Amino acid sequence: MKTFITFKLFFPLLIFLTVITSCEKDGEKIYLSELEANELMATVNEVVLSQENANQPVLSFSWTAQTFTVSNPDMKAPNLLSTSMQVSVQQDFSSNMVESLEPNLSKVYSGSDLNTVAKNLGLAADVATPVYFRLKSSAGNNMEPVYSNVLTVNVTPFTIDMTTGFILDKDKIETGVTLYSPASNGIYTGFMGAVSWYNFFMKEGDGAIWGNDPISGTPFMLSSASDSWNCWFPEPGGCYYVNMDTKAKQWSALYVPVLDVTGDIEGSMTFDRLNVKWTYVFNASSTNSLKIKLSAAGNLYNSTTGDMASVSASLAFAQQSDGTLTLAQQAGDITVSVPAAGECTLTFDLSDPKSWKCMVTSGSDVPVVIPQYLYIPGVDDGISGSWTFDNFLTLYNEEDLAYAGVINVNSLWGYSFNIEKDNWNDKYDFAEGDAYAGTLVFQGGTNLPAPDAGLYLFDVSVKGLTYSLTGVGGEIYISGLNDVWDFTTVLSATETAGVYSGIITVNGASPWGFQIHLDTSWNHYFGGSSGSLHYRGSNITDDASLAVGTYSMTVDLIHGTYSVEE
Repeated sequence: MKTFITFKLFFPLLIFLTVITSCEKDGEKIYLSELEANELMATVNEVVLSQENANQPVLSFSWTAQTFTVSNPDMKAPNLLSTSMQVSVQQDFSSNMVESLEPNLSKVYSGSDLNTVAKNLGLAADVATPVYFRLKSSAGNNMEPVYSNVLTVNVTPFTIDMTTGFILDKDKIETGVTLYSPASNGIYTGFMGAVSWYNFFMKEGDGAIWGNDPISGTPFMLSSASDSWNCWFPEPGGCYYVNMDTKAKQWSALYVPVLDVTGDIEGSMTFDRLNVKWTYVFNASSTNSLKIKLSAAGNLYNSTTGDMASVSASLAFAQQSDGTLTLAQQAGDITVSVPAAGECTLTFDLSDPKSWKCMVTSGSDVPVVIPQYLYIPGVDDGISGSWTFDNFLTLYNEEDLAYAGVINVNSLWGYSFNIEKDNWNDKYDFAEGDAYAGTLVFQGGTNLPAPDAGLYLFDVSVKGLTYSLTGVGGEIYISGLNDVWDFTTVLSATETAGVYSGIITVNGASPWGFQIHLDTSWNHYFGGSSGSLHYRGSNITDDASLAVGTYSMTVDLIHGTYSVEE
């Protein structure tokens, strides 16, 4: 049997009803029905968690809706209901409980989500433990909450490794860079090679993602809220010692401009940002063991200094008795072995935050890294509305450092060729020429002139410091199919920029494969394999596996893909 309460016990609703019923008779009482408990339902009653199902849905709940009814049928009660999911290892929920606000009528736990709940409840890994779930519903501070039925689910969690912090890019995609928390206490440290203003997040082993506090906006303050901003490094780019403290909810970045080596080897080391290591080339007189010291004078950025200022800070390393390298108040002796007399390279590798390595190798071991992509920020801000690193060219000739690709251009202010994603400083700018061909200069400061909006093939030589743009029209050509080398087989432009399609006929395999030409000059063509296009690459040989007949072929020049389907 339903019971009823008067509005004088429920102040927010009393105000609401007073306003909308001003024309009611004086003294008329209006009643609101009391809350009834939800009915909670679950998909399973036992879950075994693992790394394999961490990103998969493993447990789902659904429940019935709740509403108030008003004694006057002409009136409607406002929705002031609040529903929370309560989870506990105590059947009476008297202690050790996790609670989350639920705006919908269902909830789905992924393996990672449920494993995090289990961790917060203190469940032992690899042991099945009864976990109790119920809903708590309330409609204001003046009303007692009501609870749903209690469901029991046996949960077997897996061990969460809280020793590693995973660095994510601005799109929250893992970068392969990690920080280390040896005590699993939420404090993660390590060295990073960062470009100026590099944007990133950090993910813990339990799935919590940390970014910049969105409330204050103060640099170097952390938040795991879903609306947190990305963290960012200051300027300049280079070597940073990073400390991410999720307990204090702040982080710091110690910039190391130069690492000095003293002792049996004297000099200033060079930082290899992409590989996060320092190197120094020297001449060894003989094969022997040397003692060195490593130290640096740096600049510390944190929540007090902000990203535009810093305070001086020092950095030093020492070697423990077991050979482990650690930070120290003062530089200690580090022993390295010289393998041979002559030119050698001292390398201090900081890429693995769990194990720093210092060694000497024969010869000059300074790596030359050839970027696989050349990014073009500014080339489509008339389409995207901003400067991004979404458009890039791909290396096709390593000797000439030549890059090419097809880009849908609509540039408002010109553009540049940047050698690394999210690196705004290391770029090639305009030297001489026009919008369609010319020469480049490194960090010249002048944007390349924008051509008319449209589809273009870019061909850029970083070694030769040249660029050229060739317009791509409404048709492209398939040449070499059926060993016929002409331009009679045509694919036509679709409504999607850079995508072409048409019908091809296969009468037999060409002994040389076939090519995709952008025009009839024979100079601008793509080869490829397995659905991927490569500028001036090996000929496509898919026709060898196709039966005689007609096929639909689609080519996406911008994304470098093709497909052949019946």
